[in-house]
Amino acid sequence: MIEPLFDCKIEGFGELFCMFSWEDIGGSTLQSRAVAGMANGMLIFVVQGSTSACESAWKHIIADQIDVRTDPCNFVSHLKKL
Repeated sequence: MIEPLFDCKIEGFGELFCMFSWEDIGGSTLQSRAVAGMANGMLIFVVQGSTSACESAWKHIIADQIDVRTDPCNFVSHLKKL
């Protein structure tokens, strides 16, 4: 339901999240509907489920993508300046 609000979807986020979730929950990762996108210059990450799922998304994906030091690329230059 949130995807229509995105200016652009971040392709691969859901698949990458499932890859990391596999280590914790195995085949149940098929039920994940994690998505990410940008809307109005802001990053939006949607990770449903447990606190553990949110922690995993932060640790394995999100924290690096909002860190300007992450090479070869990150999302910092795409973010809206406040």
